[in-house]
Amino acid sequence: MLNVVTHGTRTGTAPLLIAHGLFGSARNWGVIAKRLSDEREVRAVDMRNHGESPWQDTHTYTDMADDLAAAIDGTHDVLGHSMGGKAAMVLALTRPDLVRKLIVADISPVVYGHTQMPMIEAMRSLDLARIETRGDADRQLQSVVQEDGVRAFLLQSLDVKSRRWRLNLEALAQEMDKIIGFPDIDGQFDGPVLFLSGSHSDYVRREHRDRIRSHFPNAVFAKIPGAGHWLHAEKPREFEAAIRAFLKHGHKT
Repeated sequence: MLNVVTHGTRTGTAPLLIAHGLFGSARNWGVIAKRLSDEREVRAVDMRNHGESPWQDTHTYTDMADDLAAAIDGTHDVLGHSMGGKAAMVLALTRPDLVRKLIVADISPVVYGHTQMPMIEAMRSLDLARIETRGDADRQLQSVVQEDGVRAFLLQSLDVKSRRWRLNLEALAQEMDKIIGFPDIDGQFDGPVLFLSGSHSDYVRREHRDRIRSHFPNAVFAKIPGAGHWLHAEKPREFEAAIRAFLKHGHKT
């Protein structure tokens, strides 16, 4: 079973389940999850091979959707970012009975050409035996990951005290083609769906819309100005407002 971090309490409104992206964790979503829990229970999960959830040899979207289904009791609204968004889409397509409304943050149901292997190689390059503090790890990573924000994000998954990554880097590397892909899947989810993307990101393109609507005929699209792929971290207030509006009204207002 996935590790679940719960915020708030059950109300008459459907709980919100949050599925993070690659190299992320439930803890990355703590601030937004806590704020959204003023109106409903919000449950953020650690995906398999991430955070405090079990490590598995496989990392397919079918597996991840099954994991999410097992974490749901009753109907939930579901929010997924990037890898978590793909898992949430597969959940909605295979178990529509579990999903009331779906929010897909900055990802499409398509195969992407980029790979995240350089990030895995960067984390593998860390000499864990020489790390006493997070600052030590940050200095080691600087030569291979120049962006301060990316290093800070990756290092959230480093358990400094135990000198280990909370990421199953071997399985993620082995399954990278599946992570950047999308399963050949039939089916439709007829409920309300919001594809929310950053205006500076190219993950959700206009040419993806026919594919999206073939699976999600009631999809609506919105962009957060000035945000990139990490829209929830870059523009948290605007992201939160868009989520609230969609969950309340079914579309972004």
